[in-house]
Amino acid sequence: MDKTNDKPLVSIIILNYKRAGLVRECVKGIVRFVEVPYEIIVVDNNSHDDIDQKISDFGNVKLIKATANRGFAAGNNLGIKQARGEFIMIVNPDIAVLEGAVEAMVSFLKENKSAGMVVPQLLNPDGQVQMSVMRFPNLLMPLYRRTPLGKTSFGQKKLDWYLMRDWDHQSVAEIDWALGACMMVRREALAEVGLMDERYFLYVEDTDWCRRFWQAGWKIYYLPQAKMIHYHARESAGKIFSKLNLVHLLSWLKYFWKFRQTPLPKKSD
Repeated sequence: MDKTNDKPLVSIIILNYKRAGLVRECVKGIVRFVEVPYEIIVVDNNSHDDIDQKISDFGNVKLIKATANRGFAAGNNLGIKQARGEFIMIVNPDIAVLEGAVEAMVSFLKENKSAGMVVPQLLNPDGQVQMSVMRFPNLLMPLYRRTPLGKTSFGQKKLDWYLMRDWDHQSVAEIDWALGACMMVRREALAEVGLMDERYFLYVEDTDWCRRFWQAGWKIYYLPQAKMIHYHARESAGKIFSKLNLVHLLSWLKYFWKFRQTPLPKKSD
């Protein structure tokens, strides 16, 4: 049954850039599995990929067409500004929403009033848990992530700490930050924290957003009971001087400069 609603509980925002086929599959999963009242907002970042036709048979999907590709943060912000739900969920097109996941996230936010954001457990297509939640990085972390330093024994230890490999990812936990592939936020918290920072074109806007949630006094939780599949490819991985890698490094520099005089948020143990 289609649970789209004039008074949605959840606003689900999907940002498209030349992935119309994936958007269609993502919407199909939402329509199939989500049982709470929701609305779907698809934002197209000037893709010219026939997104209209791909989602035309989903009558209640709202399509917002950007006149230019201004990046991940700006595109999602277009959707957030028109969202009407009590809870707002950012979903990448390469996410497959599984049964009960959205409901579990909604229930968690309703029951935990100090939580401003909750993220699901992301799974690889083979069912393995994806390393999708991380600790806040220090200035050297981009070098461990993007250069041969990460292959040294010292670099591996730093990466294991950063990627939280010392934890089994099977229990509810407060986390520093999570990949922006899927995030559900409380409208009240969003009103205080604000939109994603559009100075980032791609990458690190999720780290920035999560840090601002913590700084505003809102907790962020990882909820393994909510499971989704993420068909994720690290597009900036590979050659150090690839275009996407350089974009990623530039975003890191913006992040560290922005928070250079701001201490890391303190979380409860």
